[in-house]
Amino acid sequence: MKWRIKHIFNFPPDKPWEHGYVNFGFHGRSGAQYFLHYNEHWLGRLTVEDEWLWTAGATDRGLSRLHIPFGIKHPHYITELPDGSLLVSSNGTNQIFRLRPAERAVELFADTGRLGFRDIGNCVYDGGGSVWAHEIEGCRVWQLDLAGRPLRVLGRGEPGFQREAVPFAAARFHWIYDLRLGPDGDLYVLDSRNYCVRRIEVGRGVVSRVAGTGEPGPALDDVLASAATFGSDPSARFDGPFSLSLDEAGNIFIGDTYNHVVRMVERATGRTTIIAGKHEVEPGVRNDPAETDPRKLNLPLICSMDTYDGCLFVPDWSDDLVVLEQR
Repeated sequence: MKWRIKHIFNFPPDKPWEHGYVNFGFHGRSGAQYFLHYNEHWLGRLTVEDEWLWTAGATDRGLSRLHIPFGIKHPHYITELPDGSLLVSSNGTNQIFRLRPAERAVELFADTGRLGFRDIGNCVYDGGGSVWAHEIEGCRVWQLDLAGRPLRVLGRGEPGFQREAVPFAAARFHWIYDLRLGPDGDLYVLDSRNYCVRRIEVGRGVVSRVAGTGEPGPALDDVLASAATFGSDPSARFDGPFSLSLDEAGNIFIGDTYNHVVRMVERATGRTTIIAGKHEVEPGVRNDPAETDPRKLNLPLICSMDTYDGCLFVPDWSDDLVVLEQR
């Protein structure tokens, strides 16, 4: 599977979405484009013309005629519910809020801190009546019902790992940076300090290893996913790969942050390939919008990737956003 560069955006530092739109943008199932400004504590929805349909949160930048104020701090993820409302995880307050933009209303969905979460990461609706959420440092994944009540918890709140498939009750993780829903209805966990991707197989009730050996290492190209290794920076607070996304066919994309490349696990073959980025990273150097070779991209700190309609959106913390598409 070949990829080409569709767009490279160099976002200037004076834009109101600096350190936000580039780093935390998500597409809903219908293509709605959402934005989270992690450090300024607000979120919003953009139209296809890049106009703000609405904004919400603790900060009103005056970008939209409709702003819905509420006390979110460090918004982390947005998921759509069938009734048109949104769930938003608030890492800074350790809560999940339910936002109803059409009604200009917000309510608390789950006080995850009181439930026992150490630090909320993503919240993901699975399409079957459950919301899955993870703790980052707390090393656990929770299943909640649509009233915000816990159904089950995977993990014990302390680091652990199993290379083999294990029942839900036995599963252990080590700092989870991302959680995404696959087109098969299963959940995929970026078990970052275990340097691997794990699959929560909802129907079987097991957690299995999809990619990664459990040990850090170089980004080898065209290897079996089970033999792949991912980069490490032991001096960083957030070690291991940062970002995970899946497309409509079930291909998995991993932001191999410290190897500075994007890796793809192809569903059909089970092999892992490098599709973008170069190992010899150049900190502070922006990507040339005229670049045509994905393997020459400078990606010092890949974060929060997203897929939609055949495209892969690759943000870098330096405020570059690269959009890749299949040839």
